[in-house]
Amino acid sequence: TNQIRVALNVLVIGGGGREHALAWALAKSERVGKVYVAPGNGGTSGGKIENVAIGHSASDFAKLVEFAQTQSVGLVVPGPEQPLVDGISDAFKKVGIPTFGPSARAARIEGSKAFSKDFMKKHGIPTAAYGNFTDYNEACEFVKSASFDVVIKASGLAAGKGVLMPTTKEEALEALKSVMVDREFGDAGSEVVVEELLVGQEISVLAVSDGYTVASFPAAQDHKRAYDGDAGPNTGGMGAYAPAPVATAELLQKIHKSVLQPSIDGMRRDGFPFVGCLFTGFMLTADGPKVLEYNCRFGDPETEAVLPLLDESCDLAEVFLAAAEGRLDAVPLKFRDGFSATVVVASGGYPGSYAKGRAIAFEPTAADTHVFHAGTACDGSQVVTAGGRVLAVTGVSDSVQGALDRAYAGVATVSFDGAFHRTDIGFRALNQPREGLSYADAGVDIDAGNRLVDLIKPIVKATRRAGTDSDIGGFGGVFDLKATGYKDPVLVSATDGVGTKLKIAHETRVHDTVGVDLVAMQVNDIIVQGAEPLFFLDYYACGHLDVEATRDFVRGVADGCVQAGCALIGGETAEMPGLYAAGEYD
Repeated sequence: TNQIRVALNVLVIGGGGREHALAWALAKSERVGKVYVAPGNGGTSGGKIENVAIGHSASDFAKLVEFAQTQSVGLVVPGPEQPLVDGISDAFKKVGIPTFGPSARAARIEGSKAFSKDFMKKHGIPTAAYGNFTDYNEACEFVKSASFDVVIKASGLAAGKGVLMPTTKEEALEALKSVMVDREFGDAGSEVVVEELLVGQEISVLAVSDGYTVASFPAAQDHKRAYDGDAGPNTGGMGAYAPAPVATAELLQKIHKSVLQPSIDGMRRDGFPFVGCLFTGFMLTADGPKVLEYNCRFGDPETEAVLPLLDESCDLAEVFLAAAEGRLDAVPLKFRDGFSATVVVASGGYPGSYAKGRAIAFEPTAADTHVFHAGTACDGSQVVTAGGRVLAVTGVSDSVQGALDRAYAGVATVSFDGAFHRTDIGFRALNQPREGLSYADAGVDIDAGNRLVDLIKPIVKATRRAGTDSDIGGFGGVFDLKATGYKDPVLVSATDGVGTKLKIAHETRVHDTVGVDLVAMQVNDIIVQGAEPLFFLDYYACGHLDVEATRDFVRGVADGCVQAGCALIGGETAEMPGLYAAGEYD
């Protein structure tokens, strides 16, 4: 108890919109005393949050470690990829400070695209066909012989800009020359990945891991091009929204099973367990989701979109600390219902050259609207522009349109000379064709229903009598009256329940006797009419199908039928999430 009461000081490393959003979310924790941001920006100071004038290049690591020790920092959260690839997590691990970020070995998953592609191939992670090349002529031959359109990727870190998408073989060969010969991206282009161009919608999934467990944030979609209609040059990202409507519950479950968990398990088994945020880009192809790339850190602006969706009960500092300490399964990652949308406000000229030092004016924003600082700095008391992407404005609502409306209303509250932003963020979500819900989307487990039928078939079969074989699995119960020997019979029907006895079954978790009572209630109503019990149909409704509990209930019904001499010939099992509380049925 005493340990829990000790204030947790956190050090966030970086100075962009991602880091402001992380600091903002971490500062909400009741346990957190201070959130230091190194070096921070014009928005990362005030309240619990404080800037620290230390950079994050490899030469700064010793200063950062010394600062963390001096200020009793109990959790470090690196933001950008470069310090992670350079080994910043290892530097803090050496002095025993928990760090939410992968080791240098694990960060290779982003630091080398060639390494990550080989990793995917080894572990059966679905991805595009590819080739890795350090020899320019061999790469050219691969492009010439490829039967598919290609994408050229500089293998090393290139600030998110090392991907070229040629439309012809000639453009592809020219792209190879610019990367490998002309070194457009410097040493990042000493090795290239040439891979198949995948077609479909893209989604980004940010997931927290401790090296074993993996828990995902809502899937996001971002906008890389600078201008409306996905026109203009590539950028670091001009906006995002989450959850992406195209990412259905069924799709996300498939992604977890086929990519996220196998990736975390594969890295651990290969000797470099991944602790931190694994940010995976997917293309939703006709053949299913395929991995475009791994990133070893939170995305930007995806982070500004997903963090405001955290449930108020979810303590992000506790989640990160649990991951750093290998106990993520003990701390839930919870989200509020609704949607978020983030719009980036950039400096004129971005992603090319742009002016800095322009004064930014801020007006009050409405509820559920957040202005995260990215490329800003303080000039005395005045906040000024200091980067290409200056601000990221996020709105949260119960619909995509509502979130976008709030985000754009927030954008209208900030201004500086030369500011520009895209006006069509979220257009894919708004234009998404409405698709029918699957059973899985509605929370109904068809596989569990099928397992139940297999389990109860022999139980039901034991109730057969003249007139029926008590075969179930069809859409109606069948009974042959002629086989009973009656001439010109009159049928007597009865329907009843067992009332509060259900509550006793729920509380005691004894389910195989209430069915006997259920049959008895109907049989009593039948025999007082002078009739013989012939057959019985049941109706079983629940919120979540517990196969074993349902089997026990049906066993009780079958016992009652045997005692009464009637046959159980069918019924209905209805799974209705939201209508019944956990463990309840009727």
